[in-house]
Amino acid sequence: MIPFNAPPVVGTELEYMKAAMGSGKLCGDGGFTRRCQQWMEQHFGSHKVLLTPSCTASLEMAALLLDIKPGDEVIMPSFTFVSTANAFVLRGAKVVFVDVRPDTMNIDETKIEAAITENTRAIVPVHYAGVACEMDTIMALAKKHKLYVVEDAAQGVMSTYKGKALGTIGHIGCFSFHETKNYTAGGEGGATLINDPALIERAEIIREKGTNRSQFFRGQVDKYTWRDIGSSYLMADLQAAYLWGQLEAAELINQRRLQLWHNYYNAFKALATQGRIELPAIPSNCQQNAHMFYIKLNDVEDRTRFISYLKEAEIMAVFHYIPLHACPAGEKYGEFHGEDRYTTKESDRLVRLPLFFNMTDITQRTVINTILSYFA
Repeated sequence: MIPFNAPPVVGTELEYMKAAMGSGKLCGDGGFTRRCQQWMEQHFGSHKVLLTPSCTASLEMAALLLDIKPGDEVIMPSFTFVSTANAFVLRGAKVVFVDVRPDTMNIDETKIEAAITENTRAIVPVHYAGVACEMDTIMALAKKHKLYVVEDAAQGVMSTYKGKALGTIGHIGCFSFHETKNYTAGGEGGATLINDPALIERAEIIREKGTNRSQFFRGQVDKYTWRDIGSSYLMADLQAAYLWGQLEAAELINQRRLQLWHNYYNAFKALATQGRIELPAIPSNCQQNAHMFYIKLNDVEDRTRFISYLKEAEIMAVFHYIPLHACPAGEKYGEFHGEDRYTTKESDRLVRLPLFFNMTDITQRTVINTILSYFA
């Protein structure tokens, strides 16, 4: 079976993990953690990067940092992973979903302002497939209405919007290093990017169980104490060692994924011209990271036949999110504002193809030929 995904392996991970094991510091904020955080701060231009156990943890940390409370409202797309909503629902907030754009599957920036009320506290754009949302419009709305912006950039590591790294444009950004992402920390992992300097000190406290332990280890205080609410949001240094191997090869991984993405795009351009499928759209002001390659078929029935055909050929292709507003918890904790013109219809058509760093050209050619035979 050709898998849908395989975790990236560059070959140096084991060496670095052994070094971490020999350092006597396996818990959070060890040497490899610092290396990874500094690398991201320098490469992406964030004021402060803090590694976390997962992007879920980063989103939960962001909700705590922004003091989200019962009765607050947070605007986001319905076409996203449950963690995007859960992080704010856990603080008692109501999630307000708005429609997506059919071209990028990102939140429709023109629908956000109508959903803003006196209870709105934050906007959470999700950069689907590593393609940027229209951030200038979103940031202007946030400034106008005095709202925070939390970028769910789980899929957006190494992508940019008008030259700015995704995750560094809003007040807070959240990365994922899960094994399904372009870069992994050995299976799980995440990072919180603090782009508003005023939030840095409290972010460190929340991440360290509500204590000023980070300041203590830097010699800024003579003892650390309980200062605020918080939780354990530190990545183990053993995981950071794995991640360091990936970050050292970040450009190599990025270029290989982009090559595979363009191979698919070029192979299926004729099908798109014939109106048989739709291909992903990348706005001209965005640089994507080839996180995924998807196609859109005619409808859910067509997609089901397509996935079954590939499965018989031992190729794993998958659809993506069930829109959150259509789920039991989405109905309970949120509401869809305005018309669901595209979210459900477009999500029913979308199917993701195998794409991973260690995928061989021969494997990809097998996938391409099988898909072309389906349409033939």
